[in-house]
Amino acid sequence: MLQIGDIFWPKDWEYIGVVVRDMAALSGRGSVFEALRVQLAVAVFLAVVCPFVVITLTIGEKFLATQSLNYAALGGCFAVSLGMILLRRVSAFPGARTFGFILPSYATSFGIVISIFLVMRVDYSSVYFATSFAVSIGAAFVMSFWIERLSSLQFYVIPAGRIELLNKIQGVEWLPLSSPTMPENPNIAIVADLHFDHEDDWERMLAEAAIQGRTIYHTKMLKESLTGRVSINHLSENSFGSLVPNLAYRKVKRFVDVALCVILLPILLIPGLVAAVLIRGDSPGPVFFIQERMGYRGNSFRMVKFRTMHIREASMDISDARADAITQSGDDRITRVGQFLRRSRLDELPQIINILLGEMSWIGPRPEAVELSSWYESEIPFYRYRHIVRPGISGWAQVNQGHVASLDDVHLKLNYDFYYIKNFSAWLDVLIALRTVHTMWTGFGSK
Repeated sequence: MLQIGDIFWPKDWEYIGVVVRDMAALSGRGSVFEALRVQLAVAVFLAVVCPFVVITLTIGEKFLATQSLNYAALGGCFAVSLGMILLRRVSAFPGARTFGFILPSYATSFGIVISIFLVMRVDYSSVYFATSFAVSIGAAFVMSFWIERLSSLQFYVIPAGRIELLNKIQGVEWLPLSSPTMPENPNIAIVADLHFDHEDDWERMLAEAAIQGRTIYHTKMLKESLTGRVSINHLSENSFGSLVPNLAYRKVKRFVDVALCVILLPILLIPGLVAAVLIRGDSPGPVFFIQERMGYRGNSFRMVKFRTMHIREASMDISDARADAITQSGDDRITRVGQFLRRSRLDELPQIINILLGEMSWIGPRPEAVELSSWYESEIPFYRYRHIVRPGISGWAQVNQGHVASLDDVHLKLNYDFYYIKNFSAWLDVLIALRTVHTMWTGFGSK
């Protein structure tokens, strides 16, 4: 018998951000102000049209005789649009509050336009462009504040199947349906366990809801979206869409990794030399710490980082080696300089070498010591699957969870890693990169 889950459970989702693509669908308000086209129209009017009119009226026709204002207006329109799209894409992922990404998103978009102008030697009005940037930031903050103030997460839930998955999710209003009747509010999403064999009346209601364009979420998918974690009991194409992440993006990602290394190497050379001098002066031992880590496709490699601990003789006992590989809170092995390097994540900078060699990426699951990885593989099912992508200097687990030590924490970290692999995309990498800056500034999750 054909079930509703067979219809609504596609097997090739690229990433959950495509499904949760409009916060209006999640908010339950359906406010027109939350639509992308409305926000874009408001932002372009305030940040592009208004400054154009004001500057024109202030300076007069002589200014209009040049093309600098026209080019700036055209570039401003593109920058405002790109900034808003970037902001909405990165803030669609769990744990991404809009306010924290407004400035980075618009700084990136306006920076791209300015770079294009400089390369093409285009004469543009810097006054207009700076005004447009400032107004864009202000408008984005006002719109985000207005939407967050008026919006709340509300979902109608069909009380059957594994709905207990939703009970522990905070900040969401669950509205249980008492009968298979279509909810009157057309803007609030419906949640159902689409793998459950619902009664015929509920099946008909779900089918009718889909026909009318209502938003329907599978319980497991919604849990992943709201928590940022993927918990699996067995590998299947139904959970991951494909066991192999996007091959096309992997090639693009590799190109970006190498390009960033080439750009950043000269910039980071002096800070690296300063760190090396401080390490040698703080404690005896080498500048670099080199350790065998488990990496891409399950192949081990020699990861290099700045040394942050006192040198001790390695233990030959397996259990002691595992314990030495785990950094505990207040670990007495950490040096004074090492505390700063670990908190700021600057100890990871030498891994640019590993990126150039193709062993690592800027963004990806953190590589574990071979001893720990072998232990985790023996204790946690499918732990080895995390090696399907290149390990990274920063990752989804690092910006959400931080450093881990216990086996339970490792299991939770694995859920974050699986979420990253399932939603492997440029937008998620951009979000992680932005949140990494905050992590480096605050020292979140360091040991």
